[in-house]
Order: sequence, then C-alpha cells, then structure tokens
Amino acid sequence: MSETITANIAHQLGRVEAHRRIAEGMDGFAEAIPGGVVSEKRWEEDVAFFTIEALGQRLGCRLDVMDDVVVATFDLPTLLQPFAGAIRAKLEEYGPRLLES
Repeated sequence: MSETITANIAHQLGRVEAHRRIAEGMDGFAEAIPGGVVSEKRWEEDVAFFTIEALGQRLGCRLDVMDDVVVATFDLPTLLQPFAGAIRAKLEEYGPRLLES
C-alpha cells in the first residue's frame, strides 16, 4: 500500500509564471530521493504529472498549479515509506526555492 505526501507551496507569481517555472524546474523534484530521475512528464492544463524513478522504485507525482499555491502530491511505494519525512523535507525546501519571487 502506498503512502501519500502532500505539500502546499505558496507563491506570489500568478498561475502562468508558476506553471512556467514548474515546467523548467520539474527535474529538480527528483532530488528528494537519492539517485532519483524524473520520467514520464505530462501536463493536463495546469496539472503536471510525472514519475520519479529511484532505488528501483517509481513514485507517482502530481503538481496542481494555482494562482497562489502549488499543491504537490507524491505517492510513495511501500519500500520508500520509511523515508517519507526526508522526502517531505526536500519537497518543502525545493518547491519554495523554485517559486521564489
């Protein structure tokens, strides 16, 4: 069974600029897991879907881009659940840096 990590990343960029920065910096979210690589990127309007592959595991990731917040959702497979706290900390560190004004 997977565990879901959700983080709200506030910003003051507006939806269009936040979307642009996420598109350019999406690969950086893989830094949340050692050896992680982003694959299978796709957008559906203002929602980015991508997969992080690391340690032989695949994480489903979703970023909902809104006018003043990006809601990040990572679904962790069972083997990565012990690292949920560290992954959340990296997500909460990288997201705001990407969306700084």
